[in-house]
Formats: sequence, structure tokens, C-alpha cells
Amino acid sequence: MSGETTRVARLQKFKSWDALFSGLTRSAAIAVLVLLGGVVVSLIVGSRLAFQTFGLSFLTREVWNPVTDQYGALAPIYGTLVTSLIAMVIAVPVGLGIAIFLTELCPYRLRRPIGIAIELLAGIPSIIYGIWGLFVFAPFLQQYVQPALITVFGPIPVLNMVFAGPPYGIGIFTAGIILGVMVLPFVSSISRDVFETVPPVLKEAAYGIGCTTREVVTNVVIPHSRTAIVGGVMLGLGRALGETMAVTFVIGNAHKISASILSPGTTISASIANEFTEAVGDIYTSSLIALGLILFVITFIVLAIARLLLMRINNRASA
Repeated sequence: MSGETTRVARLQKFKSWDALFSGLTRSAAIAVLVLLGGVVVSLIVGSRLAFQTFGLSFLTREVWNPVTDQYGALAPIYGTLVTSLIAMVIAVPVGLGIAIFLTELCPYRLRRPIGIAIELLAGIPSIIYGIWGLFVFAPFLQQYVQPALITVFGPIPVLNMVFAGPPYGIGIFTAGIILGVMVLPFVSSISRDVFETVPPVLKEAAYGIGCTTREVVTNVVIPHSRTAIVGGVMLGLGRALGETMAVTFVIGNAHKISASILSPGTTISASIANEFTEAVGDIYTSSLIALGLILFVITFIVLAIARLLLMRINNRASA
């Protein structure tokens, strides 16, 4: 009887601890939703005056004039999207190339040092990237790279507008490259970790039938890891969309849209960081908060697209 009583007491104890654990995890999940909802509500309330004043034209207006209280979000939205696009064009192929080299081609004793060196890039504060970009990288681009781009693409229609001068050094192109360097560790580290989880038997079977390393990578490694690669790319894109300090240093902070990516511009995060402490007046403050709401929506859309892509990939893999 005593043994049965002890068993029942232990089961009751386990049940109580399970209930406590379940309650704590549920509370944590609810807390995240409450915090997210609070952020959304505060952004909507804070930006209401701007949208009431300018309407949806706030999204399509380029003007940004605190003197006359006329504001539009088009230039920061344009700068945010273009700099992020440039960053991903740089970071994705380079990051995948690094991951492939480390997992398939690199000598074993060099894999760890090179991997640590790449991951250290993610630990550098963004303000350090900004200082380096402003005082070292931008002058280098202005003196050597941008004049060459202007000369090479000058005779080519359309591209002569994209790479039109003069070479400022700072601008959207410079900010995009800095973002690409900052995003690179996320793409390469995630891709490398995923490539290492590919079952060796699959690669050995491919080598056994005479496949080259390139064929193994393109036909075995990448298809097996495509879901995680998409996740890593979207994680890097989210970082690029929201980066503030590094971009603020090198983008030029000009509220204008230019066909040339060599021209100065601005992003949503850079505009908020530069002007929020100096915002005087309700409309000015509300317009900056509205920029934050727009950035939140853009990030949400990117994450939603990423989820849809992952679902489609998983459905095709299971079909």
C-alpha cells in the first residue's frame, strides 16, 4: 500500500511540474504576442496624425521639408529597398561560395580558422562598420572604383544612368556594399552549418557514379539544403532592411531619389536615427513614427514571403 501511495505521490509531483512548465512556456509565448501587439499599436497611434494629414500620398511623396511641415516616405523606402537589394546581390553568392569552399574544398585544418574569421564579422559593432566605411572605404571608392564604373558604363544605355557621376564616395552604392559585408556572415554561417548536415552517403554515392565536385554541390548539397538556405538569406535580408548606424554614416542622408546608385540617399532607419531627436512638432514626430511603421510592414512582408517560399519548398520535397 505504501509503495502504491509513493507512486501516486510521484505521479502527482510530475504532473504538477508539467503543469508549471506548460504554464511558463505558454506565458512566454503570450508575452511575445503582447509585446508585438504593443509595438504595432504604438506605431499605429503615433503615425495616425501623419496619415490623417497626408493620407496614403505619404507613401508616394518624395518631399521631406521640416520647415514647411511637408513629408513623404518615398525616398527612404526607395533607399531601404535598393541598399538591401545591393547587399543581397553581394552577400548571397559570396556567402554560398564561402560555405561551399569550407565544407567541400577547404583543407580540414583551415576550416575552423577561416570559419571563425567569417563569424567574427558578425560580432563587429555596426558603428565600427560605419566609421570604417566613411573614413576608409568611401574615399577608396571615390578615388578608384566609382570613376572606373562611370567610365565603363558611360557608353551603355540605361547603365549609364545607374552609374552616373559625379563620384561622391558616399551614397546608396557604398551603403549597399557595407550592408553586404555585414550580412555576409549570416548567409555563410547558416549555409555552412546546413551543408555539413547533408548525409555523407548521398555525396559518396554521387562521387561513386563519377560526379564532379561541382555536380555534387549543385545536384546534392544545395537541393538537400535549400530550405535552410532560403531561411538564412531571409535572415540576412531582415538585418539589411533594419540596419541603422553603418548606413547612416555612408549613405549621405539626402531625401531624394536618383536613378544613379552612386548618388547620396537615405533609408528609413537612417532618417529616424538622424532626425528623431531634433523633431519639433507633432506632424514631424508622427511622420518619423510612420516611417517606423512602414519599415515594420516591409519586414513583416519579407518574413511572410519567406514563410510561403519555405512552405512551397517543403511541399515540393514531400510530393
